[in-house]
Amino acid sequence: MNLSDSFFNKVEKKTNVKKSTIVNLAQKLQGNNMKDEKTLREVIHELSEMTGKEVSKEQEDKIISAVVNDKIPDNLDKMI
Repeated sequence: MNLSDSFFNKVEKKTNVKKSTIVNLAQKLQGNNMKDEKTLREVIHELSEMTGKEVSKEQEDKIISAVVNDKIPDNLDKMI
């Protein structure tokens, strides 16, 4: 997946989370960690705290289900 700087700029503008922070979180998810529920929950909680956006248990469960079951859209730019 090749994410452009414009994607990171959009994310930073909307969330105040810097590219370096996103990259560091992404590194946690490399390899099999994308399927590890505990790691995913930790990353969701970190992002929630950084952005000041509360994620309900139901939302968290939906995110984890989507990631574990490979239901993430190919083009993340359209999500932002």
